[in-house]
Amino acid sequence: MNLAPASLAYRIVRPLLFALDAERAHEFALALLRVAGTVPGACAVLGAMHRVADPRLACQRFGLAFANPLGLAAGFDKNARVVRGLAALGFGCVEVGTLTPRPQPGNPRPRMFRLPEHGAVINRLGFNNRGVAAAAACLARGRRPKGLVLGVNVGKNKDTPDAAAKDDYAAGIAALHPFADYFTVNVSSPNTPGLRALQAPVVLAELLAHLAAVQRASGSRVPVLVKLAPDLDAGALHEALDAAVEGGAAGVVLTNTTLARDAVAGHPRAAEAGGLSGTPLFPRSLEVVRAGYRHLRGRLPIVGVGGIHDAESAWRMLRAGAALLQLYTAMVYGGPALPARILRGLSARLAEQGAAGVDAVVGADA
Repeated sequence: MNLAPASLAYRIVRPLLFALDAERAHEFALALLRVAGTVPGACAVLGAMHRVADPRLACQRFGLAFANPLGLAAGFDKNARVVRGLAALGFGCVEVGTLTPRPQPGNPRPRMFRLPEHGAVINRLGFNNRGVAAAAACLARGRRPKGLVLGVNVGKNKDTPDAAAKDDYAAGIAALHPFADYFTVNVSSPNTPGLRALQAPVVLAELLAHLAAVQRASGSRVPVLVKLAPDLDAGALHEALDAAVEGGAAGVVLTNTTLARDAVAGHPRAAEAGGLSGTPLFPRSLEVVRAGYRHLRGRLPIVGVGGIHDAESAWRMLRAGAALLQLYTAMVYGGPALPARILRGLSARLAEQGAAGVDAVVGADA
């Protein structure tokens, strides 16, 4: 079984969670994190258990200071309701969303499926969220954990025509810019019909340029990143990266979930519609990050995401060219202590290499 390493406590609890439908188990985890964020002292205790304090892990990216390069990818906390609890697990960054201007229920259930034999998940959630106004209210009420970088992932509503997509993304940024340290423009989810067409170079460059103009007009200076699919071929990837540079993006997130099923062929759930995430995605996401790093030649930093599940995979992603890292699915299998284990592993590898910091290894194998 290709599972993320888990603590003894989580190995005991995991079968109980896995007895639940995947989405219900996720909702249960969110409820626990909400409690942790409201009980006095709970986050302090969690932080003491999971925080890895190593100055070599600190880094500067697109004008922001990260305590460490490991972030939680969008999709876990869609509605920005458990940021405090997640921050206590040791992440240097938490990205909430994907958020759309108007609330939407997403696709019919069931829409999330575990593939434990592969350490993978297939989802076709479809940007289910309570909308940007509700998220803004949550963030306004909560206290920002000290030192945490907060990313906000924005998308378009399912019933918004592609021609009007730029207005949905602008609305999300306008509503949430007081709270976001950076935005990620999601144009690569496979679960909103037509969304990936926004990765076309001319369309993407125009979208990003429009968002930059909107920000300038409002006086906002929040960096905007763009998240791309792993299913782009080499030519389309290069064109999308060039469009991101042309449109004024501050960085790129490589990659989203995949429609490919080669790595899980034969599994009873392999035919489920939706995006595949988790360990089977890692070889492809690593390849895309390396190709992106070589093509960009330092023009934009890369956030590497897709199949990171332990310190070794995180280390390889950094050396392939990722300036920052994100994970999500590995938490399903590895539990809440996984981020700290990965960060301790990265710290040990930096010490073994005699590296002064993360920057010394980014792109070393590209």
